[in-house]
Parts: sequence; structure tokens; C-alpha cells
Amino acid sequence: MKKIDLGQAVEAVANTGMTAPIVAILLFAMNVSNAQGFRLLESTIDGVHSSLASGEITCRELVELYLDRIEAYDKQGPELNAIQHINTRALEEAEALDAAFEASGLVGPLHCVPVLLKDQVETSDMPTTYGSAIFAGFVSGRDATIVTRMKQAGAIILAKTNMGEFAFGHVGSAFGMVRNAYDPTRIPSGSSAGTGAGIAANFGLVGIGEDTGGSIRGPSAVHSLVGLRPTVPLVSRFGMMPANPTYDTLGPMTRTVTDAAILLDVLAGYDSNDPVTAYSVGRLPESYRTRLDEGGLAGARIGVIRQPMDPKTDPESDDYRQVRAVIDRALEDIASLGAEVVDPVEVPLIELVDATYAKDNFATEQAMNEYLETLPNSPIASLREILLAGRVTPQRAASLMNVVGRSTEDIDYLEVLLTREEIRQSVLAVMADARLDALVYATFDHQTSVIPPDALTRASRDDGYGRGNNRRLSPLIGFPAITVPAGFTADGLPVGLEFLGREFSEGLLLRLAYAYEQASQRRQPPATTPPLLAAP
Repeated sequence: MKKIDLGQAVEAVANTGMTAPIVAILLFAMNVSNAQGFRLLESTIDGVHSSLASGEITCRELVELYLDRIEAYDKQGPELNAIQHINTRALEEAEALDAAFEASGLVGPLHCVPVLLKDQVETSDMPTTYGSAIFAGFVSGRDATIVTRMKQAGAIILAKTNMGEFAFGHVGSAFGMVRNAYDPTRIPSGSSAGTGAGIAANFGLVGIGEDTGGSIRGPSAVHSLVGLRPTVPLVSRFGMMPANPTYDTLGPMTRTVTDAAILLDVLAGYDSNDPVTAYSVGRLPESYRTRLDEGGLAGARIGVIRQPMDPKTDPESDDYRQVRAVIDRALEDIASLGAEVVDPVEVPLIELVDATYAKDNFATEQAMNEYLETLPNSPIASLREILLAGRVTPQRAASLMNVVGRSTEDIDYLEVLLTREEIRQSVLAVMADARLDALVYATFDHQTSVIPPDALTRASRDDGYGRGNNRRLSPLIGFPAITVPAGFTADGLPVGLEFLGREFSEGLLLRLAYAYEQASQRRQPPATTPPLLAAP
């Protein structure tokens, strides 16, 4: 069937002089002609499983529809450049799942769930580049633990997504740059930029990001997505190149809280290949999904942080005021749902968050070297070799130079550890004194900025990237955080509202986020990637 996009359809029908209601009816009729009435845009795991059961769609058809969207919008149209590698066996895997479903039903909670996976995570049958041309075409031959778990649950790794080179920013020598799905002239945040843009644009059903200092929550916030940064020991990182193992974690990037909970149920738990996950034993609920409750905010005490955590935040700017208006409306919604909103709460030492996080790069070189030394078939063995190859983008090369020669044995590392603990105790004391269940704040106090013309060649990071960043508190103190869509500014850009809780409080955070999401329904897909419609 020939594919046309919604914009073409609107223009063609509108030119006939028909009224808007008739146009809407005709477009709806054209849309439902696809896959026997199945609506792909904004589909959920439950929705796909229901459509499989009713015969509205097959797994193969679902995968084909996503591949059609990637073809139409990733390297064409808005040219989001979110996808690095497409799984060449995706249709074959989908057919096998169709056969299994016909024989005995769903094989697991992620049956026929096409996943967009950040290219920082190894897959046995697809290249893993870490966003770098140095690893072009590299295949390790093994699956990361989370990949194994998702496959066992019935998922299809549909594609590997573009990422900031070696988990930094939104550009890389392997692929160029990712663009924001809501405004392709703007930064998509990073470094899980490809997953953020891809899930927002409905290139897959759910996504996986990696968060060191905010790389799940940043791209989620600027793409009207749900992004969960788990407590570090909750999800195995085996098979993932580290950026800073003290902070590194993997987690869901989805369009709904329910899908994030379903995905986390599969990802979470002990893995002997990543011993830190032993801390999670006995700390997991039977199911995160069962914690979801539309009335989950009733009686909860939520503290509002209004203190900027980024010294570059400008409260007098227009875009700050735009973001603040969206956040204030979200806080009103939370209060209307029965929560006790303590606004504001003052957190001592919060002004130290940004600088303390920036100083903590002592573990990076050792962690990367250890990973590369044990990486099967690796074309390179150390961070120094990476830098000497001369192929890394200037901005990432400059940041990596700052970690060379540093070690956790440096005396300055002790100062960072002590400051981190002081900030952690400060946050816990504030929550205890005010009897708070969670803290809430804007993921970013500013809108995402315009991509500079020299983004691929500049070495300095003075382009406004991540201005108003409040994401560093969560990794610095080791607590989980979830960002959810709060709405859009007057400029039409998404704003993320972030909930932070004590360690291993993911179930609570999901419950609070779900109650807010269900009542507010703030997410809207980007206009740049409308439905693909079938025409005779």
C-alpha cells in the first residue's frame, strides 16, 4: 500500500473546500483502514496485547508499521536521526511470536513489544557503537543482561538508538546529531537522545535509556515522555559501557507510566554479573504495575523544590517564566488530587549539587578500561586509545581528557564523597521533618535551546545545552526519580515534572506519577511525525 503522511492528507482534503469536521471524519476513516482498525500512534503494551487477542493486528504487522514510520521520519521528513541500527531479523522474530501466540498465547509480559535500545547496551546480533565511529560495525557477540531479560519476556529489540558519544550530549562521530522531535531545530537533550526522540515519534513501543547525570530524564522531559531513573542497584548494567559506575543506571523511557512499570518489572532484580544489584534483594515489590493507583496522590505529602540547582538558571527570562507557568499548573493538579503540597521546601546545601556532581569524574577511566579489557572482540582496549584514535567529536574528546589520569584513590575524591553524603543527609532530614513522601521540581527550569550550527565541531559547551538542569540531585544522592509530562510552554515545547523519592521507592514514585498522569493527560505526540495513512 502506498504511504502518505497526515500533513499531505490534510492539505489534499482541505483544498476541496470541505469543512473541518468533514476533514476530521475522512482522516479518521483513512487512518483506521490500517491493520484492520488498529491505531499505532501512542499505542501501549496493553493496547497491543488486546489487539493481538482480538485479531486486529499481528506481531509482524505491528513491526512493519513501526519500520514504516522509521523509514518515513528518521532520515527523511524531520530527519530526527534517532535510529542507529535496525534489527534485520525483526520481522522473522515477529513471525515466531505470532506462531507462539497462536499456539499458547503471550510468551511473557513483553510479548511482541518492539523496543528501542540505547546503543550503549550490547546485543549479540546487532552492532553496538556507543555513538562512536571507532566502533562502527562492532558486534560483541553477547547480550546485556537487560536484553536477555527483555527477550525472555517476549520483546523484540527493534532498533539501537543514536546516543551522545560515549554517553555525553546528543552528537556522535558514528551518526552526527539527533534532533528534537517537537522542534528539529532544538536540542533533544542527551545522552539517550535517540531513544527519547524515537519513542516520542512512535518509532517503537517502549525504550531503554541510560542515566548517569540525567540521560533518561532529560530526553524524556523534552519529549513529553515518562522517564524513570532507578536506584542504581535495581537494574543490572552488565553489557553496558560505563560512563561513571557510581551513578550509571538503565531504565524505561515510555509514553505512559503503566508501560514504564511493566518494563521495570522485567528489568529489575539481582544479577551476579553486576554484584551491586545484590543490594536490591528483598527491596523489590512483587510487581511495580500493581502499585499503580489512580487515587495514588490522595493523602500523599509532596514537597516542592523551587531553588534552582543550575547556577546558569535565569529566573528573569521569558522561557523560565513559561516553564514555571506549566509547573505551577501541574502543582495545582497534584493538590486537586488530594495531595498535601508543601510549597516551597528549602533544602540546605542544594547549591552544591551542580558543582559536586561536576567534580566527580574519578572513576570513569578505570571503569571504561576494565569494560574494554573484557569486551569480546573489542577493536580498542583503553580510554587513552580512544582519544589517540582522533575520531571522537571535539566536545566529547575535551570532556574525556578531563578524566584521564584521575582515580578513586585521589584525595579529592574523599571530599566529593563527604559532600555527597552531607547533601544526602540534608535531603533526608528535610523529607523527615516535613513528613514528605516525595519531592517534586521541574526537570529543567528552561526550555531546550536551539542546536548551534557548529554542534559537531565545537569543543566548548557554551551553547545553552541543558540550561536550568535540575537532574543531578537524584544521581548525586543515590535516590530514584521519575519525570512525567507536565504540558507544553507557549512555544509548544514539552515540560517535564520530576518526582524524587528515597532509595528503592520506585513503586511509590510510579504510583504518584500514575495518579498525576491519569488525571492530567498532558502528553501529546509531536506534530512533526503524524500518522502514516494508507491510500489505494
